[in-house]
Amino acid sequence: MPDHDGDAVVSVPAAADDTGAGPRRADRLGADERRFRTYTLTVLASGIAAAVAVSLLWLPFRAGAGLWWIGPVLAVSFLLAEQLGINVDVRSGISWTISFTEIPLVIGFFVAPFEVVLAAHLLAGISTLVVRRVSGRVLYNAGAFLLEITSAFAVAGLVQRIMGSTTMTWPAALAGTLTAPLASTLLALAAVRVLRRRMRVGTALRLTGRILVVGFVNASVGLSGYLVIAGATHAWPLVLAVFLGLSALYWAYSDLLREQRDMEALSDVSLMVARSGQQAAARPASRTDDLAGGVNVSEWATIAERIKDQLSAARVVLRLRLDQTAPLRTVVAGDPLSSTTTASDDPLVRLPSSHVRHFRITEASSEVAGALLERGAQEALVVPLRSANQLLGVVEAHDRLSRWRGFGKYDVQLLGTMASHLATALDNRRLLATLRHDAYHDPLTGLLNRPGFRQVVREPVRDRTDIAVLRVDLDVFSTVSDALGYVWADRMVIAAGRRIRDALGPDVPLARLEGASFAALIVGSQGPWVHETAERLRAELSEPYPVDRLTVEANAMVGYAVPCASESPSDEGSAETVDVDTLLQRADVAVRATRGGEEVRGYVPSMGQIFLRRFQMVTQFRQAIEEGQVSVHYQPKISLPSRQVLGVEALVRWQHPEFGRLDPDEFVPAVEAAGLVGVLTGFVLEQALIRVRKWMDEGLRMSVAVNLSVRSLADRDFPGRVEAALKRFEVPPELLTFELTESGVMADPQKALPILRELHALGIVLAVDDFGTGYSSLAYLRQLPVDEVKIDKSFVLGMGTDLGDLAVVRSIVELGHSLGLTVVAEGVEEDIARDQLEAMGCDVAQGYLISRPLAEDRLEAWLQARTARSPGRHTEMVLTLLT
Repeated sequence: MPDHDGDAVVSVPAAADDTGAGPRRADRLGADERRFRTYTLTVLASGIAAAVAVSLLWLPFRAGAGLWWIGPVLAVSFLLAEQLGINVDVRSGISWTISFTEIPLVIGFFVAPFEVVLAAHLLAGISTLVVRRVSGRVLYNAGAFLLEITSAFAVAGLVQRIMGSTTMTWPAALAGTLTAPLASTLLALAAVRVLRRRMRVGTALRLTGRILVVGFVNASVGLSGYLVIAGATHAWPLVLAVFLGLSALYWAYSDLLREQRDMEALSDVSLMVARSGQQAAARPASRTDDLAGGVNVSEWATIAERIKDQLSAARVVLRLRLDQTAPLRTVVAGDPLSSTTTASDDPLVRLPSSHVRHFRITEASSEVAGALLERGAQEALVVPLRSANQLLGVVEAHDRLSRWRGFGKYDVQLLGTMASHLATALDNRRLLATLRHDAYHDPLTGLLNRPGFRQVVREPVRDRTDIAVLRVDLDVFSTVSDALGYVWADRMVIAAGRRIRDALGPDVPLARLEGASFAALIVGSQGPWVHETAERLRAELSEPYPVDRLTVEANAMVGYAVPCASESPSDEGSAETVDVDTLLQRADVAVRATRGGEEVRGYVPSMGQIFLRRFQMVTQFRQAIEEGQVSVHYQPKISLPSRQVLGVEALVRWQHPEFGRLDPDEFVPAVEAAGLVGVLTGFVLEQALIRVRKWMDEGLRMSVAVNLSVRSLADRDFPGRVEAALKRFEVPPELLTFELTESGVMADPQKALPILRELHALGIVLAVDDFGTGYSSLAYLRQLPVDEVKIDKSFVLGMGTDLGDLAVVRSIVELGHSLGLTVVAEGVEEDIARDQLEAMGCDVAQGYLISRPLAEDRLEAWLQARTARSPGRHTEMVLTLLT
């Protein structure tokens, strides 16, 4: 709102807007408007009463007929002083105008009566309001004009009487002139209080002091100029020069203040966006927050209000694109818009560049003028928010309130800089929101990931007991990956995620944990209903999956866990608590229990022994090796054509003092997962080399095969340790065989292949174990520096009854020989299988028909009882199996 005589004037916001702030904000603004109306009537009535009183009690000047022109000249002088004012924004809704109205006022004390000065000032002030199109506060300003002049003449008359003068003196005129801006400032500060706007006492005192200083300078210049001209007729050029110099000083001072205010505004806006981003990061992510760059709509309304106050605009409109597929969302600060919908071809929104555009209805094209009229604005500053040629939003500022000439170049520069800051901040918030979304969501399915699931379900798990965590596993994922590749497996995972979402509904927290494993939280559940839901979910997931032109059969297993009766939500002081990780772990145990036959299982406390057993195995493994609980058994291998014993395969065994004999399939994966496979491999390798060394000392040349883990193939130091072990036991490298699986090698071939090449270069024999169950292609075999392939026992066992298995075995034998590889068949348990393999040309056989895995002492007895020793070359002995 415009001001006068160096006053601070309040701009009141509209009573409602379309920011969605709700009826509470509208009611508050409506109450403020009513309070200000009462205050306006009080100011106007007080001004009229004061003017009447002063006109009756104080009439020091009697104008002659020849001075009729004084009134019009004073009115023009006041009007020019108003128009030449220098406006500086002070705080939200408050502006300070450095004007020169004190100059005609102080001269008026000497040349015109009170009524003439009052009428001239009132006419100039109201005319300025009309020119500036500020019609909403005319009554308030009229009352302020009356109180300014009447208080000025009252103080001047009081000083004059104290001095005992019958004519106007310069001290009286100076005191009266300073009273006018002081009265206007007090009225404005009272208006700030009425409108419940915040202003610190220190700010109000500094503002009052600045206004008095400026008023004193202006009054002194005007008074000095009048006295000089009155005493020296030709001194007016000097007075004019002083006035121009003073004006230049004010303009420079106002520029400094404007720059300071602009920097403060930019800092405020940047802090608002930064703080709102921090608050958004602290609260649970919502779709609106994510798409709005971490800032919700109400926070953008606060930012729009700050921009409006800084520009002294009647209205600021932010149009934000919260989603690339959605229309612009409108946030308004100030006067409400009649319509917040904006067509895609709106000329004010459809901007070709990132620069600020200044539109005036008097200068615009018909299309732009129509858009301004639709907004109820006479002029507008419009700037798009862009990032990498992407439109993030648009900022519009309508109708400058505090300057009669409208928006100027400083406003254009400020809005352009603010828009640049906003675009950068919005883009950064969107980037952070994207990173936050990606951190808690699975990139393949768009569902929550494990950390996101923990984040979302932490509160309901903490506060409620009627909950259940479901764990769903598809057991076909690895098979599809091996047979069709990971692209097809990923398609199945996506389809499974959609089925679970459709079955449970959109509001149920759902996550993909890993592979084809999912987790969901059901709230408000009871035991039987949870089981029925799990059964229904498993049935839907087990339906065939049409993937492109294929239909893949699948099977699903579901485990679920609910808080036990003795457990309570995890509040402080609870005896027994349950958390998300505990429920997930229990649901995982229930899923593993389904492998026993049932495909849907609920967790029961006895299942927890599985994890306890596994934990004990891992923690006790090193001690078990030291105490001799872990040993190495050996299974012989023979040459089919000659029936000679070529070597053995070293197999680890663990006789646990509490659990008894442990199956390697149970403890080896646990040991490997715990990172102790290096200890296990080192132990087996050392025992195997000791056994080979003993045979060599006895004159027997037999090789030993040791199984390698995937982790060993990723250890760059492993070949060096193997070489050192061979030298320490003085075992030729060709008597050591490392067996590895295809899937283990191809899991990370970039790391595995260099290790294999180093081992092969040492002379160690490399064999592919379980051939036919992994990648099983000529392309993969040709990449590996291997010497042997071992046919998986599942094919050998079914060879006698399944023609398909027989064909697979024959193909592997032919493939291996075509590549110059030795072919080993494991799982030979019947004579017919041995004979068929021999007829196919298979090189080596291994299985229960020959021998089970034997401890070291029993192996020696087996060799003594079932083989005959005969002299071989180089004084070594070879063993021939007795038929």
